[in-house]
Amino acid sequence: MFAVLNYIDRNNAAAARLKGFEQDLNLTDTEFQTLLSILYVGYILFQANRSPFQNRIGRPSLYLPAAMVIWGMISVLTGITKNFVSALLTRFFLGIIEAAFLPGALFILSKWYRKDELSLRYTILYCGNLISNAFGSLIAAGVLANMDGKLGHAAWRWLFYIEGALTMFFALVAIPMLPDFPHNTKRGFTEEERQVAQLRMLEDVGELDQDSREEKWYTGFVLAMSDWKIYILMLSLTACVTGLSFNIYFPTLTKTLGYGTTETLLLAAPPWVFACLLALLNSWHSDRTQEKFWHSTWPLLMGIMGFIISMATKPTNKAARYVALFFQAGSYAGYIIMYTWMSSSFPRPPAKRAVALAFMNALSQTGNIAGSYVWPAKYGPTYVKSYGVVLAMFVTTILLNLWFRSILVAANRRLAEGERAFGEHNDTVEQAAKLESTTVRDAKQMQKGFRFLI
Repeated sequence: MFAVLNYIDRNNAAAARLKGFEQDLNLTDTEFQTLLSILYVGYILFQANRSPFQNRIGRPSLYLPAAMVIWGMISVLTGITKNFVSALLTRFFLGIIEAAFLPGALFILSKWYRKDELSLRYTILYCGNLISNAFGSLIAAGVLANMDGKLGHAAWRWLFYIEGALTMFFALVAIPMLPDFPHNTKRGFTEEERQVAQLRMLEDVGELDQDSREEKWYTGFVLAMSDWKIYILMLSLTACVTGLSFNIYFPTLTKTLGYGTTETLLLAAPPWVFACLLALLNSWHSDRTQEKFWHSTWPLLMGIMGFIISMATKPTNKAARYVALFFQAGSYAGYIIMYTWMSSSFPRPPAKRAVALAFMNALSQTGNIAGSYVWPAKYGPTYVKSYGVVLAMFVTTILLNLWFRSILVAANRRLAEGERAFGEHNDTVEQAAKLESTTVRDAKQMQKGFRFLI
């Protein structure tokens, strides 16, 4: 539910656009695109330190709901904006506060679940994004159709009021339900259950998922920044996020089918339900097979097929273009696997993983800034040029993922060689530590049966 509301509050401007948001604030096309992109500027600037901060304070049960209440309030305030500048400020601050959620949620899951369990759990979390597109469209259809003029407010303003209030309500309800980390959570778990949770992580990699006293946040920062695998995956994620920018304009793309506002929003929901089911099935199979590359690639290829159909057909071919929207939405199944691949590829120490997750997630969001300008109104209603850009981004993503996979294959080979030499040749272990940008202690632990997922 946190994820659903996170993305609803982030993307509701796209639905508001259909019912006078641009006209009432006297926005140009470029100004509207800037409102979409400025959120990610705040998101990027303030996200990189969030996971290390959460790891340090150790109380996500309070940290995440508090952030949720604040971003719900900001969403409500968006409904009272009168011009471009005021809307720009609310969107910027919304990005700052929402930056706490995703890396924090990913980090919590990585503290409770083993690497062979993460794909499905990450997908369930990320399905909040997919369901928010469907659920948000249905809410918007009802609000925009029935609330126009109520108490003297335009329907699009009511959309921000209602969705922001829902966010604050669920944040307060969730406080007593959320756990902290396995080693310090108090609510809902017995001492035995906490010990079992910690032992599961010990068996997964070979040590407790807890930083030693010597490993501070800056140690994790140095280890993360010196691991060049991070930069490859970050570039891949950035290209993929740019390719997924159709999501921001999905109601607009659906409206090119030629239907009214209510019908458009209702038609925008089913592709995301399909995407959610596809993502769950894909991640379940990825966990079963412990394979990442192909499970991230084939949904992107399906998305490319959807782009090609949209480029090759005229707006009058409603059936083909609507099917293409299903294919495009389904490409999210590959993006989600990339997130689980990211977490499992930087397992220890937790301080390094926290920095790596925050850094890659933050900088990859530059793809959303660029993607906000890929879909100008002048390219409509066919958006051939826009589809060409996102198609190229998906191809780039696949090629970078192939490179990343080859690096992990080589790393697994070195780990196998180091495992055979373990206890006999300390220089081999030291070399492995240097190659993997980690400490000698962590290299020794990783060589006790650990392998990167490819």
